[in-house]
Amino acid sequence: MSPNLTERPRQDRATKLFVPELVYFEPDALNYPMGRRIEAWAIREGIPHRMTTSHNRITDLPGNSETEQYKIAKRTLVVGLRKTLKFDTSKPSAEYAIPLATGCMGHCHYCYLQTTLGAKPYIRVYVNVDDILAAAQGYIEARSPEITRFEAACTSDPLGLEHITGSLAETIAFMARQPLGRLRFVTKFHHVDSLLGIAHGGHTRIRFSVNADYVIRNFEPSTSRFAERIEAAGKIAVAGYPLGFIIAPIIWFDGWQDGYAELLTRLAAELPPEAGRDLTFELIQHRFTKTAKTIIEKRYPKTKLEMDEEKRKKKWGRWGQNKYVYPDEQAEALRMFLSERIFEAFPEARIEYFT
Repeated sequence: MSPNLTERPRQDRATKLFVPELVYFEPDALNYPMGRRIEAWAIREGIPHRMTTSHNRITDLPGNSETEQYKIAKRTLVVGLRKTLKFDTSKPSAEYAIPLATGCMGHCHYCYLQTTLGAKPYIRVYVNVDDILAAAQGYIEARSPEITRFEAACTSDPLGLEHITGSLAETIAFMARQPLGRLRFVTKFHHVDSLLGIAHGGHTRIRFSVNADYVIRNFEPSTSRFAERIEAAGKIAVAGYPLGFIIAPIIWFDGWQDGYAELLTRLAAELPPEAGRDLTFELIQHRFTKTAKTIIEKRYPKTKLEMDEEKRKKKWGRWGQNKYVYPDEQAEALRMFLSERIFEAFPEARIEYFT
């Protein structure tokens, strides 16, 4: 399903659709319909665009400082091919991560992409979706007769790019045809209208990242407002998709009990009745590494994000670095409080994990 790239989004008070300020094309990308479509859109809309032999060779981003270049990179789109079709694992969310895009236009201070993308935080989209879906088919067949779940938001927020790529629509339709395939993705954006009419077969669970107002206000710039996310979640529920919420990162701040209680109260009050069916929650406490702390403090020097190693518990991370989580007593208090509030608001909901 091709997205509509005929015009720029309206500039109104609602959170705007992402429009890059600069687009790079890898040569082979223009051999694919999506690549040609995005190129035509960039030309039509007057978006500056350039060719590059590889995303790894982009060295001419404008900006007089690392901070300026970082901000510009977050508004830069690279259109290319996904050459590595070996999928990473994605526990505990799913069996595998399905790579539709890399990088995000959001400026969430705490995001692990600050570290994993390092000096190349630009946004990459992949035009060879058929190859990616063929690889997914192979993973499904290899695990038969077990169901195989794919997480589409490990390295990006694909909904924030859907108006440009159409990749989610293609993947949702593909998974609807797979008796043993399931898709999952999480988003901080609300632009779901293009997904509502897809015959999804109940095989795609769409989750919205939500948090206390304090967290969204202070640490999630350039994302959709809470009210927009909840309205979008209601649309998804009415369209029959399995719905979920990720509360992440759970942050211990002054007044956190009131903040998270208000979050669950608002969800219960504002969601339509359809949302109560097969509703899931995933709970992730805030964590950081020393590398992430250094990068975050450089890119967001005025951040209020608490990253004091002395107040945290050291835990060995998957990628070979210690990460800092809350001490057991605080973590358990967060888990218990949120679990109780969730089941009070949504008695039939399921909490998939707390980590």
